[in-house]
Amino acid sequence: MTLTLDRQTSTQQALNQRVFNFSPGPAVLPLPVLQEIQRDLLALPGAGSSVLEISHRSPAFDAILEEAEANLRELLAIPADYRVLFLQGGASLQFSMVPINLLRGQDLPASYILTGSWGRKAAVEARREGRVHVAWDGKADNFVRVPDDGELDLPPASAYVYYTSNETIQGVQFRRPPAVGAAPLVCDASSDFLSAPVDVSGHGLLYACAQKNAGPAGLTVVIVSGEVLERCGDDVHTMLSYRRQAEKGSRLNTPNVFGVYVFLLITRWLRDEVGGLEAAAERAAAKSAMIYDVLDRDGGEFFVSHAARACRSRMNVTFRLRRADLEDAFVAGAAERDLVSIKGHRSVGGFRISAYNAMPVEGVERMRDYMLAFRASH
Repeated sequence: MTLTLDRQTSTQQALNQRVFNFSPGPAVLPLPVLQEIQRDLLALPGAGSSVLEISHRSPAFDAILEEAEANLRELLAIPADYRVLFLQGGASLQFSMVPINLLRGQDLPASYILTGSWGRKAAVEARREGRVHVAWDGKADNFVRVPDDGELDLPPASAYVYYTSNETIQGVQFRRPPAVGAAPLVCDASSDFLSAPVDVSGHGLLYACAQKNAGPAGLTVVIVSGEVLERCGDDVHTMLSYRRQAEKGSRLNTPNVFGVYVFLLITRWLRDEVGGLEAAAERAAAKSAMIYDVLDRDGGEFFVSHAARACRSRMNVTFRLRRADLEDAFVAGAAERDLVSIKGHRSVGGFRISAYNAMPVEGVERMRDYMLAFRASH
């Protein structure tokens, strides 16, 4: 794909060129948010400078950071004794930061619940810092489901218990957090963050990269309890220390100013236009159901669904075609209808329809109709 610069393109022309982007991340952003970004790129109201130019220690960014955290606390009902950190490095850095802070130097193992590719990657990094106990591994079943609480093999005590709430590659999702006893529960919530209410108080630490539901790539949100912060070790590089990041209010170094700003706009949109996380959850269920209904009615004759019904992701619908020779034609036909980025992850193939918060219902409806038409013509 070749990008061309046309300085004469009007805003309306740009809007007309927009497609339905089903990318798993970086993902589609709400159109009202993009339009507000467009305005503030030239001059942030009251600042006299672009949002890309303001200092991370300016009053303008003070206000952005304060409201972003306040909105997040309101949306998720975050308890007062939890800290909110705006970091960098994506979820992949959190694979290391969690065990560096909570496992290094511990006699206890960290217990990992492995429901897909991202959980497995996290466990690999944890083993560099200490013992890892696999409490459940879905690999034998090709990661088609998440475990029931009774299936978890948890030791008497763990430094923490780690799970991934939604696996984007396999398309499986926890409907509620696992019950793990007294150990701190750590969640990688990257791909379903802010798509539904979650009991933050039941977690010791919850993190999410922003580029699915909460903003552009480059920002990671960490929500950590005061108790877990106290457990963090001292033998930690400064930039990797949750405690030091909390002490400096996420400004130990220059934070992702633009990422936090977009995150703020997303939280406003979720609160004021979507109607909060209960409403977001209803939207997500309705959108994903459109695609799952096609798969279920087909019964595996043409489309082959991956995830077990009880564990299906409301963010990432994964499937393949019974006839692999039709895959290229399926992608090409979708692109002709402005339905893009539908291929599955390179490690598993097939297809993945990612319908995050900002994906309009119209996009999912068009995808559903295309799937039905493609099946009928082949």
